[in-house]
Amino acid sequence: MWRPRTTRIVAYTTAGVVVLGLIALAVVVPEQYKTFDRVLMVGFGAAVAWILHMLARCRVTADESGVTVVNAFKTRRLEWPEILDVSMTVGDPWPTLDLSDGTSIGAMGINGAEKALAARQLAELQTLLHARGEAPDPA
Repeated sequence: MWRPRTTRIVAYTTAGVVVLGLIALAVVVPEQYKTFDRVLMVGFGAAVAWILHMLARCRVTADESGVTVVNAFKTRRLEWPEILDVSMTVGDPWPTLDLSDGTSIGAMGINGAEKALAARQLAELQTLLHARGEAPDPA
């Protein structure tokens, strides 16, 4: 399984700070703020935390039959023969998987900002793709 390290740490830390900060704010605001206002503050913090969680949960998982790409708001299961290539050029935020139907999808679970880790994860995924994804030659 490949997932970004720094993105998860930053997202979950930020989510905790936002939620705790808004809970504290809801407790200490002047009395002119009603219960509804306080609930909205905490609810807003929860919404921000949910969005950050969705970004932090991104991952790419490979097994014998294929790859599961979990992006922020969509999960996609791909069989090995469906994936033609995986590439990430310098500066890309994440790799792109080119698919046999002519489309491509991003794999947010490998984060280009973590250069060394991303390069290692990309190489591992490419190795698996070449080992499992290529159709055998008809002999």
